Amino acid sequence: MDLSDAEPGLLAWLDQGFHGDMTYMARHGLRRARPAELLLGTVSVLTVRMDYLPRDTPPDWIERETARLREPGQAVVSVYARGRDYHKVLRQRLQRLSDRIAQAVAPLQARVFCDSAPVLEAELAARSGLGWRGKHTLVLHREAGSAFFLGEIYLSLALPETEPTSAHCGQCSACITACPTGAIVGPHRLDARRCISYLTIEHAGSIDESLRPLMGNRIYGCDDCQLVCPWNKYAQRSTLPDFDARGPIAQAQLLEVWRWSEADFERHTEGSAIRRIGHERWLRNVAIALGNAVHSAPDVQTQAVYLQALAERADHPSALVQEHRHWALAQAEAGLTNGPKPPAPTAG
Repeated sequence: MDLSDAEPGLLAWLDQGFHGDMTYMARHGLRRARPAELLLGTVSVLTVRMDYLPRDTPPDWIERETARLREPGQAVVSVYARGRDYHKVLRQRLQRLSDRIAQAVAPLQARVFCDSAPVLEAELAARSGLGWRGKHTLVLHREAGSAFFLGEIYLSLALPETEPTSAHCGQCSACITACPTGAIVGPHRLDARRCISYLTIEHAGSIDESLRPLMGNRIYGCDDCQLVCPWNKYAQRSTLPDFDARGPIAQAQLLEVWRWSEADFERHTEGSAIRRIGHERWLRNVAIALGNAVHSAPDVQTQAVYLQALAERADHPSALVQEHRHWALAQAEAGLTNGPKPPAPTAG
């Protein structure tokens, strides 16, 4: 598959530093746009999508998720991360499909990918007809919205190309308007350094103080641009139990997850993508959310509960955790009680 016309956009994105700390993006460079360089002999790419909404997702899920963002005490984890680690689920199924193809067509070179290598997944998906690139850069499908994972199989087998679909965002810019941190700097242009998903998952260090109040109670990922997208009223439920919410993650409270020991964290996130960030970054994220809860507490008594919880981690050995904990405590000292609520999108 020829992705040469995607190379200038990729290079411009990297040159602007929009990839942040994701140095592997720059390290692999144009290999992302050149499948045959990643796997010698590749002549076709088979792209797939896997829906991830839990099987019991209610019809009004968008309204419910939006409402949780307005409740500072809630610990909001992105919907896709509440079940089993999608890397494992999708990769295993892709490998089985690849093996079946290899049995039918030999000899064959094949390799499966799922958010795990220098692959332009969204670009490949859009060009192969799985959807179009929304203004938030995610792939959209008229019958599935954007609530799905992408995967690929690189093949040395020549396959007929499927036609891309036309774009259907029109004049809508709800995703751009809804982004809490302004990370969508223009249609199809994302500055990852401001994206809450990047900050809470990919970024390992201190989070810019100017961005912390904008993160609200989002402690792992962010769904705001998807919650306001009109096409997600068509988002599909998964047929797999793998993506059903596990343990307390789906409806957790900040006070609860803040008090998790490292052993608790490991137990509650077993088999989940969340475990990848580790307990230290988890506490960093929760500390910011607690600081925002202190900021928007409805009364002094509620604020005192959050401040007491923050004090309980005074002896934590991590400098990263302590930095964000002290910031959270300072939200009371700054006289922010009864200030504006953390931003939440308006469901489309």
